[in-house]
Amino acid sequence: MIETGALRIGGFSRVFVWRPWRRVAIASLLLGLAIVACLSLGKVPLAPRELAAALSAPGSDLGLIVWQLRLPRTLLGAMAGGALALSGWLLQQVVRNPLASPDTLGVTGGASAAAVGYLAFLAGTFGSAWLPLAAASGSLTAVGLVYALSWQQGVTPLRLVLMGIGLSAMLAAVTMFMLASSPLSTTLSAYVWLTGSVYGGNWTEVSQLASWFVSALLVMVPLTRFALLAPLDDALAVGIGVRVQLLRGALTLLAAGLAGIAVAWGGAIAFVGLVAPHLARRLVRGPGAAQIVMAGVIGSAMVVLADLLGRTLFLPLDLPAGIFVAAVGAPFFLGLLIRQVR
Repeated sequence: MIETGALRIGGFSRVFVWRPWRRVAIASLLLGLAIVACLSLGKVPLAPRELAAALSAPGSDLGLIVWQLRLPRTLLGAMAGGALALSGWLLQQVVRNPLASPDTLGVTGGASAAAVGYLAFLAGTFGSAWLPLAAASGSLTAVGLVYALSWQQGVTPLRLVLMGIGLSAMLAAVTMFMLASSPLSTTLSAYVWLTGSVYGGNWTEVSQLASWFVSALLVMVPLTRFALLAPLDDALAVGIGVRVQLLRGALTLLAAGLAGIAVAWGGAIAFVGLVAPHLARRLVRGPGAAQIVMAGVIGSAMVVLADLLGRTLFLPLDLPAGIFVAAVGAPFFLGLLIRQVR
């Protein structure tokens, strides 16, 4: 039974679903509180009055801490987490498998291999400014390979998963080989990136990620209704006029793009694309706009809170956010796997 609220006007009953959006609003409020906590806590804790003063005076000492150090990395983490969550939701729709995520379809593996290769062989010549582009290109190339290798008079969800897992394993081996043969300085920076971190985020990176993220969302909006049809049986989808292969390719490419830009600027943060869509489905029953937004909000909150823990739990150390996401995501993945087996 769908939980609804009803408004009766002139003898007619106008029924609208309100409970899911109320939950989305609550989740968004909690995300806002998490962002405030990120701005307030750290090596220099700020009371509410000090935070308000810092936000209103960007040029002050406290203002520099908030505006130049904490706010950019918080926004970077929120957008990266949201993009990974939306990518995971799309892939789970397309593949029809609750274990599908950017990590299992080669997206993260392609970005990681390309980023490590860039750091090892090109960063000394071109600097680190082109690292996001290299990582995004690697993710899209990996998805293209998965799709091409899976093609056999069309692509099925099962072949996509199998090819994605195989390619991910191969790319992981290539990445480890490059790490083992790289200088120590390259290896250390690459390991931080592979763990997933928004340390040192600045406004240039925020604006770059925001432009790509908004562009991807503008593409996703008209494709949403097709994403809701993706779990249908192929024969049934064809019967109602859906161009299955074109739809599957477009949604897979969009999911790869979302994950690619997130990994490019936030590092290889694992499990967000797996966990956030599942939690969204538990909180918002039935696929739809509310469930999609809920997934994005949960993904943002996961990375923001993980970054907060990394900055504050082990002061003066600043640990990568990916460590804390993995600490939650790995047991969650094992629980899902055991449930699937049973």
